[in-house]
Amino acid sequence: MKKYTIGFAVGIVFLVYSFGIRNQHSAPVVAPASLKQSGSSSSPSSSTANASSNSQASTNKTLSYKDGTYNGSVGNAYYGNVQVAAVISGGKLTDVKLLQTVTEDPNSIYINQAADPYLKQEALKSQSANISIITGATLTSDAYIQSLNAALRKAKN
Repeated sequence: MKKYTIGFAVGIVFLVYSFGIRNQHSAPVVAPASLKQSGSSSSPSSSTANASSNSQASTNKTLSYKDGTYNGSVGNAYYGNVQVAAVISGGKLTDVKLLQTVTEDPNSIYINQAADPYLKQEALKSQSANISIITGATLTSDAYIQSLNAALRKAKN
């Protein structure tokens, strides 16, 4: 009888633990510092970030893409795949559409929903796939960058 009681208790503890983990989300996604800044600031780190983005913007002005929509490759984000399409208009990257994203793991869905707007914003700002990885969404960022890079390679003149 003692074996059954212990087995039952272990089973209950396992179930409670499983439900608790299933509904638990990881740490919040943190955007790169360059995306968090609004307006001008006099702090040294923001002036350095602004200087580097200004030099990056001047080098990206020379990039020219063929107009159209280009699908990138499917990138593996461990818990699922990520695929994007680059929309080019007037020789510039004007939109990044999410074609495929993780749909099974609740935690990964949460992470992707939080990271995707930042990744898109940074890609549009840099006009390339040379973007920062989002803290807390490393695998998603890597897959996004891989897919976007493939799409932009197709779009190059």
